Amino acid sequence: MNSLFTLPAFFQNLSSALNVLTAMLTPALLLSATGSFIISTSNRLGRVVDRVRRLSEKMEEMIRAGSESDFDQEYREEISRQMEVQSKRASLLMRTLMALYMASGLFVLTSVSIGFVSIFSAKWATIPVILGVSGAVMLLVAAIRLITEARLALDGLHEETDFLRSLTTRHGTNSAKVIS
Repeated sequence: MNSLFTLPAFFQNLSSALNVLTAMLTPALLLSATGSFIISTSNRLGRVVDRVRRLSEKMEEMIRAGSESDFDQEYREEISRQMEVQSKRASLLMRTLMALYMASGLFVLTSVSIGFVSIFSAKWATIPVILGVSGAVMLLVAAIRLITEARLALDGLHEETDFLRSLTTRHGTNSAKVIS
């Protein structure tokens, strides 16, 4: 009896079936790594959003206070510059998350396609390879973007520290109390 659910001849032994399952697990491990990247990137994005909100609140306070001193003007300009850096970071992190989500989808498709190719026809064996390599490339793109974002964060921190140091030097120790 020839049924749709009859296993192909190469699945008739346990070894062949286990080889297919093993091949399907490799993308699952990469999917797990991608999930870790997604969680950490989402956390980074959340910290950027929190930072922008704090900067926005500080700017609102300064605008409401209405002071036009040189100190306040310099500080408002610095807050605007910091908000621009945070905006760039947020955009980069969003593009990174999109790459990570695409990598996740590609790894799932790789695993599924390995199963289908194993059951239906080995002539389509290049499909899981292409999907797997595409997922790995997306993971690499995301890693490069995360490196870039980390560099932006560090540069922003250095610029902010330098600004506060110069502000304190120019306006005396009283400016440190106003900033905090």
